This record gives sequence, structure tokens and C-alpha cells, in this order.
Amino acid sequence: MLNPKLVRTHPAEVKAKLETRGVDPSEIDEYITLDQQNRDAITKAENIKKEKNKVTEEIKAADPKSDAGQALIAKVKQFNDDIRSIEESQKEVAERLHYIAVRLPNLPADDIPIGPDEASDVEVRKWGKLPEFDFEPKAHWEIGENLDILDFDRAAKVSGARFVYYKNAGAQLERAVYNFMLDLHTREQGYQEIIPPYLVTGKTMFGTGQFPKFKEDVYTVESTGMTLIPTAEVPLTNYYANEILNEADLPIHFTALTPCFRSEAGSAGRDTRGLIRMHQFHKVEMVKFSKPEDSYAELETLTQNAAEVLEKLGLAYHVITLSTGDTGFSSAKTYDVEVWMPEQKIYREISSCSNCLDFQARRAMIRYRKEDGSVEYVHTLNGSGLAVGRTVAAILENYQQADGSVKVPEALQPYLHGQKIIK
Repeated sequence: MLNPKLVRTHPAEVKAKLETRGVDPSEIDEYITLDQQNRDAITKAENIKKEKNKVTEEIKAADPKSDAGQALIAKVKQFNDDIRSIEESQKEVAERLHYIAVRLPNLPADDIPIGPDEASDVEVRKWGKLPEFDFEPKAHWEIGENLDILDFDRAAKVSGARFVYYKNAGAQLERAVYNFMLDLHTREQGYQEIIPPYLVTGKTMFGTGQFPKFKEDVYTVESTGMTLIPTAEVPLTNYYANEILNEADLPIHFTALTPCFRSEAGSAGRDTRGLIRMHQFHKVEMVKFSKPEDSYAELETLTQNAAEVLEKLGLAYHVITLSTGDTGFSSAKTYDVEVWMPEQKIYREISSCSNCLDFQARRAMIRYRKEDGSVEYVHTLNGSGLAVGRTVAAILENYQQADGSVKVPEALQPYLHGQKIIK
């Protein structure tokens, strides 16, 4: 959530920044009005309670049967009625204020491009040479089906659209990819490996910003109210929910491989074939907890940590800065790493690396104690390192051969017992 003090003291700045994210400025006006009403009501009720306590003390010294005693008792009764009325009204105001507050997105960073959607994103850098083919490159799903390592038809029979069976070398390739990623993150980049829960509570989903605004995007188990995680960001970030960390322990870097489950609401007609947009997929996630003054530097290294996976796999990519209208709800600044897909002849997102500042920490109550004893919210960051299915798709397309076989990237060969080609 946003810092309420910031909204109160810099309303014009907040309105201007959030308007670039599609927020109507009138919502901020209502927020400020409700916030003032809420605080005024609390102050008024507290003042009446103080007066009530004084009169209560006077009653102790008075004859309750006397006119003066009866007047004091009546006064206390009126105080109780007034307090009840104020608190009932204040509760309604507070509920409406909370409703607005939890649905306002994070403030965009000053240096990201302003625009309504992905058309306004800006390329930061490119890496790698695009592959050249002396034949027409095939789509990854066609390659996988021809090699009998991906089976979408039988998955659809069992589970419906946007599911897949990985088979034989396909399953082994997927396993090789995520083991390679985890080894890179933990052995070379300094992340602690975690295996988190895959089912979480609504409160946990609220902590990272998925709830209440994006409930339609997830799968919830009706009998328990628990939610299948859409990303390991959720359980990893909430690891320290309602805790106060020590400044000396920051930064903290976590990584985890998990299945991810997404309803893909609103994606009808988009990427209906292949591994790009699935209801269930594996992802290696990276999460950081940082001191505020270090978080943007941590974002740069986080993004490079993700990009290094592609570099070691020999896959060309570029990095883009998302515009205000394309940036995720909880993020202040996001870099997307996009890998080259030869069949479509475009770069496709394979990782999003975001700095959420203190937005998630306020929702999940994650703080740290500074050396001077004061307590402050940490900054949280997250990024895919990488989406495994999309990485497999990129490997199949970039390393395909004219005879339908696929070369195995050198970095993955040790994870496949030396296998150099899938055919």
C-alpha cells in the first residue's frame, strides 16, 4: 500500500503519478477526504472518552440519588451514545478508505517511460546474435510434437486447454533447465534456495498485492479458501510477514523453483498454442529484501542475474523498461527480459524484474530495525530467473536443426548426462 502520509502531504504529486497508471484523480480526492474524516472521528471520540472519564470520576464522589448525581449519570449516558454514533460512522468511513487504499497501485518511479501500455516500453539493451537458419524455422510446439517430447492434445483431454505433458527428453530438458538455474542462482549469485508452500492464505496473497484486486487471476480451493500460488514471489516475500529484521542481515536473497497456477483471465485468443501462456508451469523465482537506499541497485543486479541465465544458454535477448501503464500493480519500476523467438521473429517476455519499494512491505508488515534503534519498512524485489517453460520453448526454437532435431546448449549438457542433441 502507499504511505498514507505521502498521500496527505503530496496529493498533487500522487494524483499526477497515479493518473499515468490509469487511476482517476477523483479517487485520490476521495481518499484524502475519507482519511481526514476518519482521523477527525477518531480524535473526536477520544476527546469525548476523556471527558467521560472525568465525569465518571466525579460520579464516584457524588450521591448517585441526588439531582447532581443523576445529571452526571445522564451525561455519561449521553457520552456513550455520542461515542457509539461516532464510532459507527467512523467504521463506515474506515471501510471505504481501506477499500480504496488497497486497490491503489504503487507510485511509478520517476525515470520510467510514461504511456498507457506496452507500446510505450523502452528498450535498454540487447545481447547476443540472432540465429540464422537456411530453412524456415518451426514453432516450438511443432518441434516438440514432432520429437514426441511435448503432448498438448492428451493434456487437453485430461485437463483442458493450456496444459501439456512433457515426455522423455522433454521432461528431462525441463528438469535440466531448472536445475541449471537453481545452481547458478545459489552457487554463483548468492541466493538462498527455498522450497515454499504451494498453497497460501488470502492474507498472504494480500501481502504481495494479488488480493483483493486480482482474485479472478488465480485458482482458489473452495473448501479451504486457500489459493494455489501464481508465482513463488507470494510465499517467498511473505516469509518475513509481520517480522522485524535486523539491518545487519540485509540484503537477503531467496530463490525457489515452484509450479505456478494462473487462470489467465482475459487472455482468450492469446498464445493459444505452445508453452508461452499456460495454466500450470514451472518458474524459478528470485526475491530480495533490501534497505531502501540500496533497492534500485539491487534491481539492476537482479535483472542481470536473470539475464545471465540466457547468456549462459546462448539465447539472444533484450531488456526493456516497462512504461507506467504496463508496470505491474505492486511495482514502482520493472525491467522485462525478453528472449528471441525465431518462428515469430520477435522477442517474448521470459522474466520480469521489479522493485516494489515498501509497497508490499506495508501490506505484509515486513520491517527492519536500524542501528539507531528506529524501525523502517524494507524494500522488496522480485524477478523470474526464469519462466522454465518459456526457456524450453526458446531452446527448441533457437537450437532447432533442419532435420527436426534440437541441439542441447552446452551449459545444459552436464544436466542431461552429456547428451548433445535431441532427436
